[in-house]
Amino acid sequence: MGNTEKLSWNRRDFLLGMGATAAGMALSSCAISGDRSAKGLTEEALAVQPVVDPRTLEKQNITVGYVPVNDCAPFAIAWKKGFFRKYGLNVTLNREASWATSRDGVIFGRLDASPVVSGAVTNARIGAEGARHAPLCAAMTIHRHGNAMTMNRSMWDFGLRPWREYNGDLQTFGRDFRRYFESQSAENKVWAVVLSSSIYEYFVRYLSAAAGVNPLEEFRIIIVPPPQMVTNVRIGAMQAYMVAEPWNTRAIKGNEGVGFTFAQGREIWQGHPDRLLGVMESFITNYPKTYRSLVKAMIEACQYCSKPENRQEVAELITDRSFTGAKPKKGPIDKFTRPAIVGDYNYGGFDDKERIVNSEDTTIFFDLPANLARIPGDHSTFLWQSESIWLMTQAARWGQIKEFPKNAEQLARKGWKTDLYREIAAEMGIQCPLEDYKIEPATVFIDRKEFNPSNPVGYLNSFEIRANSPTHIFMS
Repeated sequence: MGNTEKLSWNRRDFLLGMGATAAGMALSSCAISGDRSAKGLTEEALAVQPVVDPRTLEKQNITVGYVPVNDCAPFAIAWKKGFFRKYGLNVTLNREASWATSRDGVIFGRLDASPVVSGAVTNARIGAEGARHAPLCAAMTIHRHGNAMTMNRSMWDFGLRPWREYNGDLQTFGRDFRRYFESQSAENKVWAVVLSSSIYEYFVRYLSAAAGVNPLEEFRIIIVPPPQMVTNVRIGAMQAYMVAEPWNTRAIKGNEGVGFTFAQGREIWQGHPDRLLGVMESFITNYPKTYRSLVKAMIEACQYCSKPENRQEVAELITDRSFTGAKPKKGPIDKFTRPAIVGDYNYGGFDDKERIVNSEDTTIFFDLPANLARIPGDHSTFLWQSESIWLMTQAARWGQIKEFPKNAEQLARKGWKTDLYREIAAEMGIQCPLEDYKIEPATVFIDRKEFNPSNPVGYLNSFEIRANSPTHIFMS
């Protein structure tokens, strides 16, 4: 094939390849539908010249999910800027109602790929309570941080304050935390997270136990989809929750006024993975070229989101109804989405004190800030298999599996596709760490307890507060 022939498919063939999808969308639009998913291609995307011929891919047309929280940003950018098109993909984006539907959409084949919570891939592999048992894989990390814990007005009135104001004093916080729950009736001892066996559930339990309060005895944990968090606090269905932004920022005084941010997830474990790009093992096996194109498009989108000069644009884009739909009635369009994307995070509170913290690591999409860039080649989208091992220790700690898996390293390797990521990143000229495991120093955890992946059982056994029998999650 000559150069002229190679270039001839760029625009015409790509648009023809979209024909069936466009027709299907047109027909479906005749019916009554609540679908808010982003549709078609932007002019900006259409102007992009593909570097991969779609005809060389095993599956050119794919469906990718996303959830209406800030971390849909790379998906929104890949769609708007044409990164999917650049790598020969015709992607139909599908707005998911919850993190459960995002995960299950991949497992049951409705979606080719979708973001999943940290813990979903690991727990699908180990068959943890509350998780689907399936050969789910993580292609890359979508972002780190970008989430927080919100407490309601009554917890503030009782005397609880943002973690920053305790100055690292877990004992004092634990005293206030315990006294609050001791003063409440059973129906007022509820904490919500987005999915069982997720890193958010582990953070809620980890924080409580670190402060000397047994989370298995003091309160219940229920599951609530992100967009329903604020409303459920307002009506008293729960007292606190952990979720990705912008659903914490929406709760504070000056916005919805139902609560305050107790802590960002990065204050529990600095550097933790939040969202992973989930695919089934069969997708990687059956469509290897398609898989590589998808990962490249998402890495490039994450790089775009990471640049300081692009963050304002990103924060505004995801306010669109197709993405978070988080537009305020008054004030700047990105009032809710901007704080965690740009980094001027407001903890709120019900006094006149300003609690705005500027930080480079509020949400990390690719480039690591200086305080986390400890290993050559490390970046946010890289998959550390040792993080999967940490998640397994927490599944065992809270009774979601009977014991720590004896084949944990094998499970981590099968689930977190680090070697494939290295290959794909190398093709993009991106350097990666040479190892799959790293020690998490004591300084990055709220309880100052180091995690060494070479001795996960010893780490697990070092915790005094843990489940002695399987636990069960409460559905909302």
